[in-house]
Amino acid sequence: MTEEFKQWEYRVQTIGSIFGTKDENIEAMLNDWGNEGWEVTHVYTPEGSGKVTIVAKRPLTREIRRSRSMPT
Repeated sequence: MTEEFKQWEYRVQTIGSIFGTKDENIEAMLNDWGNEGWEVTHVYTPEGSGKVTIVAKRPLTREIRRSRSMPT
């Protein structure tokens, strides 16, 4: 049996400001990403920044083929 090599598409986004990040904003964004097939793999909070950096991935398919839902 031959295992197919899986390709991934990644997404990284930093949200928030020096005043912090509201939980409801993070939750809404994550729900949107989940509906688009993204799975969060890491969350970083740069010390003292009040920001959150979120890293996610999803399988790269012919249908998706880099037609990202990323903001421009």
